[in-house]
Amino acid sequence: MALQTEILEREVKGSNMITRIFRVQIKPELREEFEALYRVKSIDAVQKAKGFVSVTIGKPTVWAPDEYVMISTWSSEAALKGFAGKKWNEAHIPPGMEKFIVDCWLHHYQSFD
Repeated sequence: MALQTEILEREVKGSNMITRIFRVQIKPELREEFEALYRVKSIDAVQKAKGFVSVTIGKPTVWAPDEYVMISTWSSEAALKGFAGKKWNEAHIPPGMEKFIVDCWLHHYQSFD
């Protein structure tokens, strides 16, 4: 997977790549169940999408004990729209994951390259 990502990154370098930062605050009593599904459902959904470049997920720290982050990179805005649909600027929550969420935030950034 790392080699595929590296090759894809070289192919899209210089294009208008988009970084999508999704933060989610969960119900702490559902942490174990959330973590098991987050790694499977959410990561899987992103990695299978056309135009996906890379993804990093982060676990909570003592400063934000119930907050997780997913940072994904997309080859273009069009690729991100292909994954998330017309409302690509809104959180894309896979079915069944809604029950864990207290709040979530979504931000997009265009690459300088």
